[in-house]
Amino acid sequence: MANPKRSNGEAVKHIGQYLLETRGKRIFLRPDKSKSFECFCDADYSGNWDNRIAAEDPNTAKSWSGVIIFYAGSPLLWFSKLQTMYALSTAESEFFALSSGAQKLIPVMEILKEIKARGNKVTFTPTIYCKIFKDNSAALEIAQVPKMRPQTRHINAIYHHFRNLIANKKVHIHPVDTS
Repeated sequence: MANPKRSNGEAVKHIGQYLLETRGKRIFLRPDKSKSFECFCDADYSGNWDNRIAAEDPNTAKSWSGVIIFYAGSPLLWFSKLQTMYALSTAESEFFALSSGAQKLIPVMEILKEIKARGNKVTFTPTIYCKIFKDNSAALEIAQVPKMRPQTRHINAIYHHFRNLIANKKVHIHPVDTS
């Protein structure tokens, strides 16, 4: 880091303490052969908002994306990151998260297909598909209904990329309850 802050040092110290205290802990993963890929996506609209610095820092207007991708019921890939685009609504923020989840998921699915196609043994080989779970009905509608609205025209490229994944049956979207 070019200009670390005290909070950065405290965060590193906290991580070190956590690792020391949990070094005897283990995570046991038990793959479920009946499951394939599942991707859960969520967003925090303007989640970086801080009214003390909002006038000077444009990143306070950006939203966060959170994605976790499972394979056979076990976590495979996850991330939480600041979105690169400015969402103008919760629905857009959620749709950006949905799209970024698919962008990470599709290459992993293709790698597994290639491994199987080359005759390599895959421990278990369920059908490769994906359930993408979202908790925002407006984002689901944008993803599934082939209609652009004047207020969503600026997300046209992302929209078409994601709609193509749905049309080619590479992903299937399912709502998830937020409670």
